[in-house]
Amino acid sequence: MSQYTAQQIHLKSRPSGMPAPEHFEQVTVELAPPAAGEVLVKNLYMSVDPYMRGRMRENAVYATAYAVGEVMYGGAVGEVVESQDDSLQPGDIVLNQAAWQDRFVAKAETLSKLDPFDKDQLSLYLGTLGMPGLTAYVGLLKFGEPQAGETVFVSAASGAVGANVCQIAKLKGCRVIGSVGSDAKAKWLKEVCGVDEVINYKTCGDLSAALMQAAPEGIDVYFENVGGDHLQAALNAMNPYGRIAACGMIASYNSAEPAPGPNNLMLIVGKKIRINGFIVSDHAEWREAFLADMIPWIQEGKIKSQETVVEGLDQAVDAFLALFSGDNFGKMVVKLS
Repeated sequence: MSQYTAQQIHLKSRPSGMPAPEHFEQVTVELAPPAAGEVLVKNLYMSVDPYMRGRMRENAVYATAYAVGEVMYGGAVGEVVESQDDSLQPGDIVLNQAAWQDRFVAKAETLSKLDPFDKDQLSLYLGTLGMPGLTAYVGLLKFGEPQAGETVFVSAASGAVGANVCQIAKLKGCRVIGSVGSDAKAKWLKEVCGVDEVINYKTCGDLSAALMQAAPEGIDVYFENVGGDHLQAALNAMNPYGRIAACGMIASYNSAEPAPGPNNLMLIVGKKIRINGFIVSDHAEWREAFLADMIPWIQEGKIKSQETVVEGLDQAVDAFLALFSGDNFGKMVVKLS
């Protein structure tokens, strides 16, 4: 097998409802050697993320749809193997959007060279130092605008985005309540991340009642990752002039038909609640400030990261599907080499 032989995961067909392995196909392709201005990259780690489910739809909501019969894509960290461009040399580490394949050829200008603070933690650039971390930082600080002493509620609180939201909110002097789907995740958030209260939404019964009990004085900020009953509970508990940063609504990602919405939306008016939906790619100007804060926070032990790492491109589909059953703990990453 030559260095130009690549393994790729293609979208074989579009799912209706929950995706399954038969909607994907692993194929072997031969790459052309890099031309002038191009490089050959070997991917080391790739990310699987819930937003990718939206790209499997023919009419993707906010990102370009994956093409049937073509390689899928997303965030990855790779190493330059061969270069025909002076800006990159073999051995350089690059951030790219060519996940779902173990190697690829691309124009050097489409890649971001990394100067990792720790080469043993390259996967962090797909999680805490990557898109999920930036999503947490922008969503909470720009749209949540937390003030010291306020109460912040975070759904999917142990996930790649949510865990960072919880910890940044604590650094800003807030009381933090998280919602998770297992006692192990709740224990990690409380004991490792310092979250004040954690609700296991699978065992708590009435989520609205559980949130009211955890936040008897109400909540001021809600970081929305789930939708459905979580949004309903947050609106019930929200204080006047509360803020909601709407990042995602994973509860409805695999619904073949629209799920029933909250029945208390009038509270938005009565409580004068502000809701901001946002897409992190619209806020690249925040990245410099984000890294300036986040890297020292990690080095000083103020931000903790949890990853679920699976090995091999042939395990990428299962890793992706596990996101929708809650089997991942923290950021889901696939180690490719």
